[in-house]
Amino acid sequence: MTGQQLRQLLLDKWGRSYDIQMRRTQGKIFVQIMWKYLEQASFPLSEAEYLAHLEDVALYLHAWGGTDRVQTYIQQTRERPRLGKAVSIPLDLGERASEWMLENF
Repeated sequence: MTGQQLRQLLLDKWGRSYDIQMRRTQGKIFVQIMWKYLEQASFPLSEAEYLAHLEDVALYLHAWGGTDRVQTYIQQTRERPRLGKAVSIPLDLGERASEWMLENF
């Protein structure tokens, strides 16, 4: 999955280019679909910056083997990002989880 495909997945599901962040909490990694989106006037990134960010997210997901999990979760969830409430998708990295406990999340 590329960053552009990830964006299209968000557009197909919710009609907006939502921000995606990765968070580490209690030894687990979560992909979070945030409530801010590119089409908002107050969104802090340009379209090019947003797409570059999604490319980075897609690269991590591919390396972690989480692409299918995220895609399926987004397609099947009834949740939607709203102010103060992200859609959180837990990733199971198995035994390799400690390899990916990076400080730059």
